[in-house]
Amino acid sequence: MSHTAQFYIDGKWVEPASASGFDVIDPATETPIGRIALGDAQDVDRAVAAARRAFATWSVSDATDRVALLKRVLQIYERRYDEFAELIRREMGAPITFARNGQAARGPAHLNALIDVLERFDFEEQRGSTRVVLEPVGVCGLITPWNWPINQIVVKIAPALAAGCTMVLKPSEYSPLSALLFAEVLDEAQVPPGVFNLVNGDGPGVGAAIASHPDIDMVSFTGSTRAGVLVAEAAAQTVKRVAQELGGKSANILLDDVDLEEAVTRGLAACFTNSGQSCSIPTRMLVPRHLMNDAAQIAKRAAEAYRTGPTDDPSTQLGPLVNRNQFERVQTLIQKGIDEGARLVTGGTGLPAGVERGYYVRPTVFADVTPDMTIAREEIFGPVLSIMAYDSEENAIDIANGTEYGLAAYVQSGDLQRARKVGRALRAGGVHLNYPPADFGAPFGGYKRSGNGREWGEAGLREYLETKSMVGYGAP
Repeated sequence: MSHTAQFYIDGKWVEPASASGFDVIDPATETPIGRIALGDAQDVDRAVAAARRAFATWSVSDATDRVALLKRVLQIYERRYDEFAELIRREMGAPITFARNGQAARGPAHLNALIDVLERFDFEEQRGSTRVVLEPVGVCGLITPWNWPINQIVVKIAPALAAGCTMVLKPSEYSPLSALLFAEVLDEAQVPPGVFNLVNGDGPGVGAAIASHPDIDMVSFTGSTRAGVLVAEAAAQTVKRVAQELGGKSANILLDDVDLEEAVTRGLAACFTNSGQSCSIPTRMLVPRHLMNDAAQIAKRAAEAYRTGPTDDPSTQLGPLVNRNQFERVQTLIQKGIDEGARLVTGGTGLPAGVERGYYVRPTVFADVTPDMTIAREEIFGPVLSIMAYDSEENAIDIANGTEYGLAAYVQSGDLQRARKVGRALRAGGVHLNYPPADFGAPFGGYKRSGNGREWGEAGLREYLETKSMVGYGAP
């Protein structure tokens, strides 16, 4: 890639106004693999001005033209699919098999879902004598995280394009290479100049400038709850729309009629997805108290079978965490679990056996975790499973809901009707019954401190639309 030190503004690759350099580190080797520029408020101003100019024409473009654009983006993405997988492997440490089948695969999945939505979406409807018109919200600031870099970029850019919005993207400085590649895809697909703009940078330098910019009409942010509060505070000064997908501490309720071996093994696998670096994974496994020891032993066997190793090895299942800060934070939380009295079933602090470098964490399982413990309350973002006991179905629901987060929840039961009943009682934006496959048309987002707004499919498109009532419009 030849544009790593540049930004994409107004349809061109441009030099930063006065940027400092930032090394992108391969977390598996702890060595630099690239160097990007970190922008500032001047770069944001240029990008927003370009987006504002482009909005005048893109906002009134025909939906069929926007469908055609998304189809070109999809076609070019698929041609460069292996490049996306390789960059994600190197910039954030995703093992190559998961980078191909999990991470990179999310781009086409969401593009296909949005194309399907846009082809049948009605932007106007008649209600009596009033015409209700859905119009693009305006210039959007998109701030994305490092843990699912392409997934989070596509679920913001694709619906923004589909709605007729223009945008400025700030990807995470820890996983910027796949974002730069996606900018190349958009450029080749002939996105009109100014419709899409990219400025690399950190939160204080570029993220804050986007959130507070008076000419940005909406901010879509994915990241930690702490950072989300700062974005919302900055955005409040200009009363712009804010959509946020933040942290999670999802419960996985295993009811007493499950196949315990299967339910625990699949639950641990879900918890270890992306080396545990996902907001919506089931990190709290709730089991009937009399099954605690059995569940712990099943989880121990499953965790100890996981393979850590080089990320270019197709057999590697668990890669490193994204950077040293994240590694040290997870080490601290594992030690907290030990110090507060949780039973360490397997794993613990330190590097996995045979690993000498890289930010790898030992696959870790705690049993006898209680709701007051730190590892039951705080988002860990590493391959750490907490198994908790419950005494009744009602008690399990109370424990599951007893968190400040509400992004996702999981229920496993041999009786689907029973799983549905428990699922309805859970305060979470996404409830997963009996480990279903991903549904890329399902609304994605959270309750409580897990954020507001929804992404994916039609719900994601509607997030970028304003509602206009033309009263007295007359009969159809």
